[in-house]
Amino acid sequence: MRKVVIYTQESCGPCTAEKLWLKDNGIEFEEKNIRENPKYLDEIVELGASATPATVISDGNSTEVVLGFDQEKLGEILGI
Repeated sequence: MRKVVIYTQESCGPCTAEKLWLKDNGIEFEEKNIRENPKYLDEIVELGASATPATVISDGNSTEVVLGFDQEKLGEILGI
């Protein structure tokens, strides 16, 4: 089963746009707000991200990390 995790923060326009886009396309996701939990900030830094959103998509066999709201790349990975 595919798992989608999006790292976000308040006042992040691209974060809001990506969450809306995922919902509109019927993609379930887990949101991790880096301002609400310092552990999430550590996780996003480990991914090599310096800004939100950062999205991690894993299916058990592979993991993809998408930095920023890259609709084309997300669509390709998620088959949208």
